[in-house]
Amino acid sequence: MSKKDKKDDIAVEQETSQNTESQDQETKQEVSVEEQLQNDLQQEKDKFLRLFAEFENYKRRTAKERVELFKTASQDVMVSLLPVLDDFDRAYVEISKTQEKDLLKGVELISNKLKNTLQGKGLEQIELKQGDDFNPDNHEAVTQIPAPSDDLKGKIIDVVEKGYKLGDKIIRFPKVVIGQ
Repeated sequence: MSKKDKKDDIAVEQETSQNTESQDQETKQEVSVEEQLQNDLQQEKDKFLRLFAEFENYKRRTAKERVELFKTASQDVMVSLLPVLDDFDRAYVEISKTQEKDLLKGVELISNKLKNTLQGKGLEQIELKQGDDFNPDNHEAVTQIPAPSDDLKGKIIDVVEKGYKLGDKIIRFPKVVIGQ
């Protein structure tokens, strides 16, 4: 082989290697562009899923708040009617001391009708009796007196004012006297 042929061979080899290298680079670029597009697509899918989940949580939360609002929408009216219920109870106790049974029966009918109507709207009286455990989360202590017996220490001695719930929410805590 002559020097010229060798130079031509070397030139062809260099050109071939350059072509191979450029093809490798192009493939790498194509692969990297494809990988880049795949990564971008994956990121957009992730953003979409997160946004969709956030929207679903928002819908659930607002639906729950709406239900809560409907349940307690009448809370202000109920709270304003509680003193009327207390007055009916006091009137019933005082009229029962008299001889007028017709008057007693009339007050009892009106009181029961009011209580049944309010119960139909979700109002419940919190039932308490002497000797129940005092719970500061559910009761309001008005005062403490010396307990008549050791069994009543830290327990409810007397209920001063009845408590009421509207659904699961306490709208007026029962006022109680506890033993010391």
